[in-house]
Amino acid sequence: MDSQNMSYQAGQAKGQAQEKASNLMDKASNAAQSAQDSMQEAGQQMKAKVQGAADAVKNATGMNN
Repeated sequence: MDSQNMSYQAGQAKGQAQEKASNLMDKASNAAQSAQDSMQEAGQQMKAKVQGAADAVKNATGMNN
């Protein structure tokens, strides 16, 4: 195998490794974004439940008039 062919194959391997690394980074970023979205949604749901409970207490005690 001549040096030009070896250099070409080394470049190919490097390019493939960079592509795989890029894909892994994209997957990790997407997973992090999905987790963030899920947590934000859970937080909004909790906020709504707490507000509903507070309103129920106010109504029950007559403080919501």
